[in-house]
Amino acid sequence: MRQHWWKLLSVLILVYALIAGMLVPLKPNLLSVSPSAATPGQSQSFELLGYNTRFAEDANSTRAWLNYGDGLALEATRVEVIDDRRATVTFDLPWHLPKEESGAASLSLIVSGTANGAFVTPGAIIFRQDAVSPDPAATRAAWSRSAPQAGDLTANPNMTFPYRGLLGETIRNTYFHVSLWFAMMFLFIAAVVYAIRYLMIKSRQDAARLDTDAGLTDLSALERTDQWSVVFTGVGMLFGVLGLLTGAVWAKYTWGSFWNWDIKQFTTLIALLIYAGYFVLRAAFPDPEQRARLGAVYNIFAFACLIPLIYILPRMSATSLHPGAEGNPAMGGEDLDNTMRMVFYPTIIGWTLFGGWMAGVAYRARVVGERLLRRQDSF
Repeated sequence: MRQHWWKLLSVLILVYALIAGMLVPLKPNLLSVSPSAATPGQSQSFELLGYNTRFAEDANSTRAWLNYGDGLALEATRVEVIDDRRATVTFDLPWHLPKEESGAASLSLIVSGTANGAFVTPGAIIFRQDAVSPDPAATRAAWSRSAPQAGDLTANPNMTFPYRGLLGETIRNTYFHVSLWFAMMFLFIAAVVYAIRYLMIKSRQDAARLDTDAGLTDLSALERTDQWSVVFTGVGMLFGVLGLLTGAVWAKYTWGSFWNWDIKQFTTLIALLIYAGYFVLRAAFPDPEQRARLGAVYNIFAFACLIPLIYILPRMSATSLHPGAEGNPAMGGEDLDNTMRMVFYPTIIGWTLFGGWMAGVAYRARVVGERLLRRQDSF
């Protein structure tokens, strides 16, 4: 049992990820704000439709602000709660924004209450001013006077995942789609390490002219190295296909179709097809030594293609729908918060350990199959 503790750990982590990833609720936020445009110089009400909100519990403590940024915000003069998901907020809108040019600005809406905590809906309301304020200092002072101060915003008392607008509940797929890709990378790294190790051992043996025969039915150390490279590549391919499928499902709900020819979808498919060529190449050579040597070289080539295809080219694209385009690392506060990290990083470890377990089972199966085949040939 001491030798297999990591297998149990992988199962426990994945069970934890499944339970926490699916059952922890999303943080309250707003599905819609109506109307979405503000009329300057008037008292205007906006109807809020919440998601996972409990406005009824916060009937006496709910506050709201139109946020311009940099400590500039306008507090609602009245908040009327209808039920847990619906509320109306009223603002006495000034004639001008605290900026020195005319035109429209997108304002965020901040809502805070004891039960819901504080949450922000970016770009909730469009405010358009036709002329610049004749007294910019007074306008700025009016917007800063009612801005939320320390203690005005309350934290949600419960453990929640962030609400990210279009993503909605599909943000939970981060624990499966993204973590599978990370685990796939670790498995491919293990595969290429064994491929390099095979070539190094083979080179030393050829230079020293050593006899690598391990007997009629047993596998030599060199052959075992090749088998490890094969099984790690196979499990990595499986995780890659699962990552591609979970990504397609995610794309259906967020982008409208399973396949959008997004550059990251396209380059990932190319990378997996290159790795599929590894198995086609091995099947084309009946000689075991030639098959192993060429397979090891191809494995190194496939891994060298994997890095630019998955991590470099998509970030150079200005049209990618994926997070991570144009240099965005896609792993910052806009994509993960501390609550999600509590599940996301352990899930990567769980999938990686589970993939190693699968590779070990596949390795033993291949060794046993090869021994049986050689035993039959020896008779």
